[in-house]
Amino acid sequence: MLIDCRGVSLGYDGHIVVRDLTFQVDTGDYLCIVGENGSGKSTLVKGILRLLSPLEGTLELSDEIRRNEIGYLSQEAAVRNDFPAGVEEIVLSGSIGAMGLRPFYTRREKQRAEETMERLMIGGLKKRCYRELSGGQQRRVLIARALCASRKLLVLDEPAAGLDPLITAEAYALLKKINQEMGITIIMVSHDIQAALHYANRILHVKNRQVFFGETGDYLNSDAGREYGGLKEACNE
Repeated sequence: MLIDCRGVSLGYDGHIVVRDLTFQVDTGDYLCIVGENGSGKSTLVKGILRLLSPLEGTLELSDEIRRNEIGYLSQEAAVRNDFPAGVEEIVLSGSIGAMGLRPFYTRREKQRAEETMERLMIGGLKKRCYRELSGGQQRRVLIARALCASRKLLVLDEPAAGLDPLITAEAYALLKKINQEMGITIIMVSHDIQAALHYANRILHVKNRQVFFGETGDYLNSDAGREYGGLKEACNE
């Protein structure tokens, strides 16, 4: 088990934003956190990243995952397209968290970045400037950077934010490939419920408290799933 969350409430300055969270994340899971805007999804992500401490309950990460070894793609980074740096520089920067005070990248870190770019099919772009790339290429660069931070867990907050439907579908397919072929555990916040149901094996639905956690198939038949937009009928069309 990578993450064990029991009776957790999270918030700011003593004010609870999301409460009564109890769920587990196992190695190889693809967990999608869904819910309406303001329901506490991003607050939960901050708890998983240990940027927030629980106001109630316990949120434990496995010893396999160090705080600086979680690959993270924030919603803010996902919508930016004006980074002045080159592709290779951005991907390599994913290793910074584990470098401590060391000022230079090691040969191993450079090799890992090279391999990650090749795996995500952006090796030929490594000398290009990030802001000159297409939206889909930019998203691959950011995912590659997140992968350089961790080989075990990726946490993504609205990774398809700002993308058109075709590029969105490509981004989700890429994440599923990473999950299946590399064995990377994925936790993804998304308002795109249809994508969540198509790709994730587990769903966590929050509405300022936990209203569902379990297998995707069970979610379709739950009160929460039916309430969140007639999901079963939509998926069977």
